[in-house]
Amino acid sequence: MSKHFFLGSLLLALAAAWNTDVHNQIGFMAEQFLEPSTISILQQILEPQYNGSIGRAAAWADGYAHTDKGRFSYQWHWIDSHDYPPQRCDLDYTRDCAEGGCVVSAIANQTEILRGCVEKVKTGLLSGGKNVTCSYALKWVSHFLGDIAQPLHASGRAAGGNFYKVKFGNVSTELHAVWDGCIPYTAANVSKPFSNQAIAPFFEGLVSRIRKDQFYSAPYMWLTCSDPSTPVECATRWARESNRWTCDYVYSRVNNTTDLAEDGYAAGGVPVVELQISKAALRLATWLNKLVGNVRGAEGNEYSADQQVVLEKR
Repeated sequence: MSKHFFLGSLLLALAAAWNTDVHNQIGFMAEQFLEPSTISILQQILEPQYNGSIGRAAAWADGYAHTDKGRFSYQWHWIDSHDYPPQRCDLDYTRDCAEGGCVVSAIANQTEILRGCVEKVKTGLLSGGKNVTCSYALKWVSHFLGDIAQPLHASGRAAGGNFYKVKFGNVSTELHAVWDGCIPYTAANVSKPFSNQAIAPFFEGLVSRIRKDQFYSAPYMWLTCSDPSTPVECATRWARESNRWTCDYVYSRVNNTTDLAEDGYAAGGVPVVELQISKAALRLATWLNKLVGNVRGAEGNEYSADQQVVLEKR
């Protein structure tokens, strides 16, 4: 099978918000940083078919948004900034979050629902994933903390790149699809989609890099806003980080007259994708640990409440 044929097949079959298998893998990465007590709580919230795994549940939101019942949640997956990268990048929650919601408001709303669900488990009022509202909240939070890290989910230009035509692997596609799946597959050098049942080797490598502080920005810096009691503030900050990439790389380096798989664009985008996926996973784990009441650093050290304040202000 030629490289171009494989890439074209992926483009045609897997165009989604971070492809579904990438969402699964972000969830599996996050699981590596969850406290045992957090895991035990989440197991009581998730519906039984997920076997207590947020990795297996993390892609659910995409499929649900395309059903008649769930179409109301479709616009929750992004926030359309009113800017024009690469000349100008600017994201404002009040201005840019559309009527009906966006990824920032969805994270905030579902986090608050999930907080109540955690308390129900702790007080014995919820077990076995019997409250669908609670399971949905956890699945949405697990998904949207992934979505908000994808740069084109925080950009309004060309509807998040969906109307920006490009070529990748000799196949005509859209810029959004390139960032959802093509660059992650390029980064991992894979010939098939990632598992939806267990963490894949490439993502295990990212977990190891987080633990060893092997990114150009230190993982503790990714958590400067990670308090689920201020979800709008934190989610807006994350969205602005992602939006910034649309000026710094996504649109500043793209050339729609060349093949992005061959002209260096994909290779240059790999570090961006690795960083953003890793941020999403660590933030998700930290968010859930804090909701349950446990805090640990990426290297596994436990922090008291006071120490965590220091950590977040470093």
